[in-house]
Amino acid sequence: MVMQLPAVSSFGVDVPYLAQQTVEIAMMSAYHFDDFITDASRKERVLAELTLCVDTKNKKAATDGTQVGKVIGQAVNRARHWIDLPPSVLTPAFFAGKAQQLAKEHDVTFKMFDEKQINEMGMGGLAGVSRGSDEDCRLVIVEYKAKRKTAPTIAFVGKGITFDSGGLSIKPADYMEDMKEDMAGAAAIIATVHALSHLKPDVNVIGLAPIAENLPSGKALKPGDVVRFYNGKTAEVKNTDAEGRLILADALSYAVKHYKLDAIIDIATLTGSCAHALGPFYSGLMSQHDTLVETIQESSDRSGDAVWRLPMSDDYKLAIRSEVADLCNIGSRKYKAGAITAAHFLQNFVENVPWAHLDIAGTAFDVPAIPYYRTGATGAGIRLLIDIAMHWQE
Repeated sequence: MVMQLPAVSSFGVDVPYLAQQTVEIAMMSAYHFDDFITDASRKERVLAELTLCVDTKNKKAATDGTQVGKVIGQAVNRARHWIDLPPSVLTPAFFAGKAQQLAKEHDVTFKMFDEKQINEMGMGGLAGVSRGSDEDCRLVIVEYKAKRKTAPTIAFVGKGITFDSGGLSIKPADYMEDMKEDMAGAAAIIATVHALSHLKPDVNVIGLAPIAENLPSGKALKPGDVVRFYNGKTAEVKNTDAEGRLILADALSYAVKHYKLDAIIDIATLTGSCAHALGPFYSGLMSQHDTLVETIQESSDRSGDAVWRLPMSDDYKLAIRSEVADLCNIGSRKYKAGAITAAHFLQNFVENVPWAHLDIAGTAFDVPAIPYYRTGATGAGIRLLIDIAMHWQE
C-alpha cells in the first residue's frame, strides 16, 4: 500500500510524529485475529508493505518516525493476539513461556517464579487466587536496562488473570464470555518492555506480571478467607471476583521491596465500575501524585491512549477497612465508587513510591466505533506506557 503523508502543518505536529502515528494506526487497522477460522474466504490479506510518500527533505525524519511506529504497532498487535487467544491455549504457563521467548530474542532480562516459590515467598494474594485452578500461577519479571548507570527506574505492573470466572463468587454467564481478556494488563507490560528494548529510552523499566486463573473448585479461595500478602499486610476476601487487586498487591509489594524506584504504574482490567463510569474510550487514571499524573496525561495526549483522572481523596479510604483484617478486598456499598476504592486498596502496597493506577476494564476489549480496533482486543495502554518511558523526565 502506498500513502501520501499529509502536510504536517495541517495537524500542528512534526514529520517524525506524523509518520510514527500513521504507521502505528495502519498496523493496528490491519490486525485481524483469525487463527481458528478455517474458511479461507473469511481470512483477510495481511498488510505486507506500507510506503509513505514524503518530500525529499523530510525523508530521514519520516524514516525515523516510521521505525518507531513499526515497533509500537508490532507491540500492540502482539499483545492483542495474546489477549484474543482462547483461555485454554493462553494458560499461565503458556503466557509466561511467551514472555521468556521474547526475552531471549531481545535485550531483556527475564525472571520467573512458579507457584511453589510464590507460596514460599508469602504471596498469599497471587497463590490464593490460583488455588481453585489446576493451572499453577506465575510471577513474570522482565527488565529493560538503560545504558546510563544513573538512569532513573520505573516499574510497570500488569494484571494477568488468563481467565476470570469470578471464582466461588461466580459471574453470570453473560459477564464471563470475554473474560479471557482479563490478562490485558500483563500483556501490555510485557509487550511494552520488549518494545522498549528496541527503542532504547534513557530509563530502566521493570515489568511485573502476576499471572493466574480464577476458577471455582473445592480448593478455591472462599468468601470470608483472609490472605497475607508479600509485604505482610492482610485482607479479608468478601468477594472472590475482586481478585485482580489481590494478585497486583503481591507484585507491587515485590517491586517496591527489590528495586529502587522513581515511580510505579499498574495497569489492569480491574473494575466494572470504571467501565460504567467512563465507557469504552477512556481508561481510568487514579493517583495522589500530581506530577506523575501530569506525565501520564501528556503521554496520553501524544500517544492517543486516552485517560481520564478520577478523584482519589482520602475520604474513600475507610471503604476498604475490614473488621477482621487490615483491609477488605471490596469497598463498602455505602461508598459506591468501586474503581476508586479498588485503587485505594492497591495504594497500600506501594509504600512511598510515586504511584498511579490505570483501569482499562472498559478500553481493553471490544471498543466500538473506532475502526482501527475492530472486534476483540485493543492493546490499551501500550502506546501510553511506551510514550511515558520514552519521554520520562524530559
